[in-house]
Amino acid sequence: MNLALGTLYGWSVFVAPLEARFGWKRADTSMVFTIAVIVFALSFVAAGRIQDKFGPLWCSLAGGILVSLGFFLCAYTTSLSYLYLCFGVIGGLGNGFGYATPIPVMAKWFPDKRGLAIGIAVGGYGAGSAIFGPLAQLKLIPAYGLPATFQILGGIFLVMTMVGALLLRNPPPGYKPEGWSPAAANISGARDFTPGEMLRTPTFYLMWVGYALGCSAGLMVISQLVPFAKSVGIAAAALSTMTLVVGAFGNASGRILSGWMSDRLGRINVLRTMIGICVVAMPALYSAGSNVVLLYAAVFIVYWCYGTQLSVNGVAASDFWGTKNAGINYGILFTAWGVAGIIGPRIGGVLYDLHHNYQAAFYSAAALASVALLCEFGARRPANGR
Repeated sequence: MNLALGTLYGWSVFVAPLEARFGWKRADTSMVFTIAVIVFALSFVAAGRIQDKFGPLWCSLAGGILVSLGFFLCAYTTSLSYLYLCFGVIGGLGNGFGYATPIPVMAKWFPDKRGLAIGIAVGGYGAGSAIFGPLAQLKLIPAYGLPATFQILGGIFLVMTMVGALLLRNPPPGYKPEGWSPAAANISGARDFTPGEMLRTPTFYLMWVGYALGCSAGLMVISQLVPFAKSVGIAAAALSTMTLVVGAFGNASGRILSGWMSDRLGRINVLRTMIGICVVAMPALYSAGSNVVLLYAAVFIVYWCYGTQLSVNGVAASDFWGTKNAGINYGILFTAWGVAGIIGPRIGGVLYDLHHNYQAAFYSAAALASVALLCEFGARRPANGR
């Protein structure tokens, strides 16, 4: 399911062919991703509520159908407004409904290894662009053209998401792994917060701001990576490897391994550690310049820290506010990512236009991450929460 949904991050693969085909400008095509992010984040809240009330099957089926349909219809693109509708609105809705289901389902099935389980689930989302991005760019588009590539991917995604949706089930009431108990795991109480109760906890707002600013920092740098690398003379082949492979696997690794680490070290501790590393890694990335080895290492770390926030915040939402309403509760927290997806890249672009170099964007991203780190230091497990 998430491997297919994660091709949202591979949008950049389609940008150049679309611009060459229709003569569109980068500002026009960048709006496609922005619309998709907004719709994704907003629909996630509604999808989370549906998932909590009716279970994961119908929600995930709707998500899979919408994502696949969005890609398939992109083959018939003739105008920007049509592309905004197909990839931005329909694809964004598919992501919102599809992504809303694996996190709460995994949280319920694996309370003893919640971080690792959710990390693996959302790690597939991070790895999607690493698989289908190069496939589309290097094989499908050169061999079959852009319209046929959208159709082929739409068909592949339909099969993948339908299989995934049919496998998603909530555990029976009262389920817990054999030999495991909340007391043995040092988890106090079994309180399930309603959305309203969650919104009355100070921890929610600290985590929301930390999530928004931490992801804004990551996306500010990520959005500037390609032009920055070109400006320091990175070759086209190395550039493609950096964004589609190094970045994507860093993103996926951060989701999976940081989730696993959070089972042992605690959710907030891992968030603090990774955001702290990010504060240092962003200026280091700028300083790496044209040194390909150092640049790859810094890119991997920045993506790792970004991916960490997408998995560990999801786990923390279930830990802190319970699993009964995990879909909608995390959906509300996830709106922080939607805000980050809008403001992060835009701030980076504005800073470049003002200073005509990338130093201001990279150092400002480190400053945002520093504020996010302060928020995470203030966050605490809510009283009577899980």
